[in-house]
Amino acid sequence: MPSEPDSKLPFFGHLEELRKRLILSLVAVGIGFVLCFNFSESILGFLMQPLSRHLVFIKRYPFLTFPPSSDAPSLVFLSPAEAFWMHMKLAFFAALFLVLPFLFYQIWKFVAPGLLPKEKRYAVPFVFLSTLLFLAGAAFCLFVVLPFALQFLLTYKTEHLRPMLSIGNYMDFCIKFLLAFGLIFELPLAMVLATRLGFLTPEFLARNRKYAILVNFIVAAILTPTPDIFNQSLMAIPLCLLYEVGILASRLTRKRSAPADEAAAA
Repeated sequence: MPSEPDSKLPFFGHLEELRKRLILSLVAVGIGFVLCFNFSESILGFLMQPLSRHLVFIKRYPFLTFPPSSDAPSLVFLSPAEAFWMHMKLAFFAALFLVLPFLFYQIWKFVAPGLLPKEKRYAVPFVFLSTLLFLAGAAFCLFVVLPFALQFLLTYKTEHLRPMLSIGNYMDFCIKFLLAFGLIFELPLAMVLATRLGFLTPEFLARNRKYAILVNFIVAAILTPTPDIFNQSLMAIPLCLLYEVGILASRLTRKRSAPADEAAAA
């Protein structure tokens, strides 16, 4: 007989477990905040790369270059406290990225009591893959999407205008899309988990591929910062590829788990 999940916690037990995980996560973010605040100036310089450099496609290796922009606008702050609060916000979100593996581990620990013993052994792959996918999405946004988007937005019908960007608005703009792309790149892992838990099947996902493509382009149109089809495709095409990766991974994990399930049932 297959092992049963741990005995179900009562409602207040779930609340206590949630409180414990939240406290541990906040402590980790707090420690990361202290560390990142000391380097907030360096982090700011790193996040200014999409503004100070252009992404250019070339016909020879390495096919992508990031030459400096000669007309990059300078960032300003419009209130006495804006620069200070920007550094605080920057340190907080940098801390989130820094302790991301620990946060994903706390999420796993919260849902683990409802899993079968054989499913709990996936904790390390879950933490590793979720962190890797999130960082890959954020990196794709920082080095590909944002340079194109900023170049379009700062040059579109601005012949008689001069851009003056406040540091607070620029950081909000960047952080919002870094988090959005990080979450979007979790799509294959979410599909695998949904398949493993029995909510979806690879056949259902493959059969509804055309609807998924439509939804991907709608999501891209909503989330991308520019209205042109090229920048929207920078999000929609990776989404479609991630959907296909999710279908393939769902089929592979199901095939690999089938013999184990049969052995457990025997």
